[in-house]
Amino acid sequence: MRWAAHLPGGPRQPVARVSSGSAPRSGQIEWGRVLTKLKPDYVAIQRRWKDSRPPERLIAHYELERRLADRLRAASREERFRLYAEVYSELFNSLPDHPQKAAVGSRPNRVAKQVRALKPLMGRGVYLEIGCGDASLPFALSGTTREVLGLDVTDALVDFAAAPTNFRFLKTDGVDIPLADNSVDLAHSDQLIEHLHMEDAEAQLREIHRVLRPGGHYVCTTPSGVTGPHDISVFFDEVATGMHMLEYDYRSLRTLMIQAGFRRIEFPLVVGGYWLATPPYRLLYGIERALQWLPARLRRNQLAGVLMGITAVATK
Repeated sequence: MRWAAHLPGGPRQPVARVSSGSAPRSGQIEWGRVLTKLKPDYVAIQRRWKDSRPPERLIAHYELERRLADRLRAASREERFRLYAEVYSELFNSLPDHPQKAAVGSRPNRVAKQVRALKPLMGRGVYLEIGCGDASLPFALSGTTREVLGLDVTDALVDFAAAPTNFRFLKTDGVDIPLADNSVDLAHSDQLIEHLHMEDAEAQLREIHRVLRPGGHYVCTTPSGVTGPHDISVFFDEVATGMHMLEYDYRSLRTLMIQAGFRRIEFPLVVGGYWLATPPYRLLYGIERALQWLPARLRRNQLAGVLMGITAVATK
């Protein structure tokens, strides 16, 4: 994260730089610079996240992502519509070792789990994937419903030559959905809402509610802020400060969905694509409140990850 070198007429300000060579001993403010500081237990976090990059690459990733995320947070709504595609393009083009690039090989297994989780809600109607990426999930679901739609800011990753005949791509500015009212039976997004500015998340939820038929469902999977952060800032900060604009908990996401007009919100526990149970919201909220009193290291264990890994099913 690079700060302004100076302000007009004012003193020099700290500039974030990373020294080359061994892992930086950072956090101390020196004249003209402040060094970024990894958490003392960053190696343990790397093992948990299966991220083997050296310290200097974690820092380079963090500083770039913070700079891009700060641009989004400070931008107006009109500016954000242009910036979403721009900042993510810069992020991935600048980081050849970004973890999402290394995870490409695990994509088929993830899609199989998502198909298993969504099939109980599928009918012979219209399915909408919000933030479809390469559209591999809509492709995989094409045989179980009448039409599959993929919505995203770009179709650059979609292999149209391999697309099923009942697939259609829809381009969005990041919020708007170019569909008629009451035209979708099931909508789904995976790890998307946390990447949206909160104003845009609210607007997108209203759009999803608008295009769903009465009785239709929106399945939203997102990481919990209680067990976070879940972006690169996990190695540096106690809350998400990277491209996760906001990591939600059960209460905040439920409130947002009710405000968007959904009449019922449930939070099933889904593991490996299997629906284990649907605990009452009050129980999940109570567990969430209790966890928030614990030290961060105790909130980030495997059991808490299962209980707090948010899958919301919102019904119109």
